[in-house]
Amino acid sequence: MILIGMFDSPYVRRVAIAMTLLALPFEHRSWSVGKDFDRIREYSPIGRVPALVLDSGEVLAESALILDYLDTLVGPQRALLPSEGEARRQALRLIGLATGAVDKGILMVIERVFRPEEKRHAPWTDRCLVQAQGALFALDKHCGERAGQWLVGDAMTLADITVGCNGTYLREAVPLDLSVYPALQMRVDRCEALPVFRQFHLPFDAPTPAPLP
Repeated sequence: MILIGMFDSPYVRRVAIAMTLLALPFEHRSWSVGKDFDRIREYSPIGRVPALVLDSGEVLAESALILDYLDTLVGPQRALLPSEGEARRQALRLIGLATGAVDKGILMVIERVFRPEEKRHAPWTDRCLVQAQGALFALDKHCGERAGQWLVGDAMTLADITVGCNGTYLREAVPLDLSVYPALQMRVDRCEALPVFRQFHLPFDAPTPAPLP
């Protein structure tokens, strides 16, 4: 399989980490949504990453779809998302909070990177910040309650991977000060100390918009 996208994207990164933990080998194409936009669109019609090219040639885009597919490949005993019950609901809730926060962070980054300073709209970015903060405070509370444990159950799940990747992106790209959320910051640091996280860490590099045809 071929994974398309740069590892400074939290979405690409969490797929790479998941594939490695699941022992699913892949080739990597480190293509930027800026300068490689047209090349990416040959696989992902809207030019977003990650995209995963399967051995059959089929292409999956959007990390949630990719991760669901990977779990089906390995089966419920090895899947990174609990298959049912309270554990699944809890993991999905945490993933939703972390994804919501990083989506707002990405919007703030886009405003900075793609808009000239005189055209940036502070009320919009302020609103995004408030929304991201709400999610991060909720994550911090859960992390505090699960100090010294994985976020759900007794093993790493997709919730841990997502919180770790998204927390690092917010800290490096927006950037946000995670010390406001001490339990969350400790959780992100714990993840980043793991070899699989270090393997796929790439410092944030703001994309340079490619000219439209």
